[in-house]
Amino acid sequence: MTDPALGDQPTYYERVGGHETFVKLVSEFYRGVAGDPPLRDLYPEEDLAPAQRRLLMFLEQYWGGPKTYSQERGHPRLRMRHMPFRVTPEQRDRWLTHMYAAVDTLDLEPLDDEVMRAYMSHAAHFMVNAQDDDGPAA
Repeated sequence: MTDPALGDQPTYYERVGGHETFVKLVSEFYRGVAGDPPLRDLYPEEDLAPAQRRLLMFLEQYWGGPKTYSQERGHPRLRMRHMPFRVTPEQRDRWLTHMYAAVDTLDLEPLDDEVMRAYMSHAAHFMVNAQDDDGPAA
């Protein structure tokens, strides 16, 4: 599953370990979410398994793995899909705390680690749609 634009170079997904790496990342992340009641409130389902599966499919697709997310759910439309939930800067920061802790478990090469953290930060900031004090989002 190399990227045709890059010739025979592996995708980021392949380079960092493929499916097993992303399963570990998502599992560790949701372990943190489960123990964080204010953040857990953003996940309306009783069981975190459906959200965990969606995040796994999305991240695998984003980083060059299987296109299962789009095949099952269509275009990601991340901001639109998160609009029903009040995502504040505090929630963003809680999300990033758990995501960065999950990235820590992966033992990635420094550049791959930096790339993943930069993406997670960008994505988390993009999802903010409300202020902590109920004011309009910035």
